[in-house]
Amino acid sequence: MRILALETSAKAVSAAVTEDGKVLCSGYQDTGLTHSRTLMPIVEAMLKNTGLTVQDCDAVAVAAGPGSFTGIRIGVSAAKGLAFAADKPCAAVSTLEAMARNVAHMDALVVCAMDARRSQIYNALFTSEHGRLTRRTPDRAIGLAELAEELRSEPLPLVIVGDGAVLCEKALTESGLPCRLAPPQLVMQNAMSVALCAEDLARAGKLVSAQELLPVYLRPPQAQRLRQPPQNLRERFRS
Repeated sequence: MRILALETSAKAVSAAVTEDGKVLCSGYQDTGLTHSRTLMPIVEAMLKNTGLTVQDCDAVAVAAGPGSFTGIRIGVSAAKGLAFAADKPCAAVSTLEAMARNVAHMDALVVCAMDARRSQIYNALFTSEHGRLTRRTPDRAIGLAELAEELRSEPLPLVIVGDGAVLCEKALTESGLPCRLAPPQLVMQNAMSVALCAEDLARAGKLVSAQELLPVYLRPPQAQRLRQPPQNLRERFRS
């Protein structure tokens, strides 16, 4: 199975094509430019240089969230457009599970971390053993102090991945928990891991149509939160 994958969940942007567990090509950029400017040129150049087209792929995968609201919207919209035009199914991959895939070869408890602001991270925990990942928690938004307490009695070594890894490592270390960052070339999320996770979804029969592909935010977007009146005002109106 050949997968075209997109990763736009944070500051960096990447795209990749894999076939039966082998990476055929990939492109990565982290220059501060918006994904709306960089994603499709990366995809087009990558496919042109390898002589591939979207039609040559069996599915289009995307890191569907959690992550940056704007980044996720751009990635999901691009995946929907590519898949719809080529009449291909989609794979909605958890951003956190994909980043854990980076270090599946390390026997450890993988702590996935993306900065969610307000002293929280988007997080999931995975046990990595003999190249296999076992999910320990659902994708969630959790406070750093709460996460530290949850991990206090964990016997496995802690390896942290994701664009919030440095923030998470600092908080856990200050709480007295020994931990380490994944190697620099593996710490950030990338489309290669998204594609490999998508292959698993395809084998499990969990692909969706372009119309069914949706982003996963975990929290309401900021604009929606600002539109909601504070709890005390809602209670005042009821009375």
